[in-house]
Amino acid sequence: MKLQLALDRLSREECFRILEETKASVDIIEVGTGVIKEYGMEIVRQVRARYPDKTIVADMKTCDAGKHEAKQAFDAGADITTVMAFSGDLTITDTLRVAKEHGSRIMIDLLEVDKAERVEELVGLGVDLVSLHVGKDKQQEGSFDTGLFALVKDHDIEVTVAGGINADTLPDIIEGKPNTVIVGSAITKAKSPREAAVQLKELLSQG
Repeated sequence: MKLQLALDRLSREECFRILEETKASVDIIEVGTGVIKEYGMEIVRQVRARYPDKTIVADMKTCDAGKHEAKQAFDAGADITTVMAFSGDLTITDTLRVAKEHGSRIMIDLLEVDKAERVEELVGLGVDLVSLHVGKDKQQEGSFDTGLFALVKDHDIEVTVAGGINADTLPDIIEGKPNTVIVGSAITKAKSPREAAVQLKELLSQG
């Protein structure tokens, strides 16, 4: 299982300090929505320039203007960009087409999706990478819900999980066998981001 570091609600300087501390343990770098809104695509370009060997996700959370936003992300150096599952089917197919042209990928964010039928529709459109996501606000009600794995159990797709995940909640999540686990504040707000990333990576390697 891969470890994806989500950089969100951070300054540019904090992003790069944390990346330097954690780069040995992190497989995928996610430039979070809040960071992109603050600094634009330039910070995606800067992350690509500094970490050319890492997979980079631009968490655009696209829900319209799919072709334009996907091209923005890929031209800036992202390998993957995110599109919301509630988007229109045309938006999703447009972004998938742009991704194919760039040799890149689309991750469909299943935030607030609670019906397996939507996942089936997405797979029918050609989606092969999804994120089971409990949003920041909803995390006030509790940690990641492993029941979300039921949404994807009948499909041969790549699964990423996100939502307040930390060393305490990770063991239960590992049992669901996701391909990638996204961790944000458990690393970025840790006293030692490096040590937190090492610990989480070790847990994943045992899964």
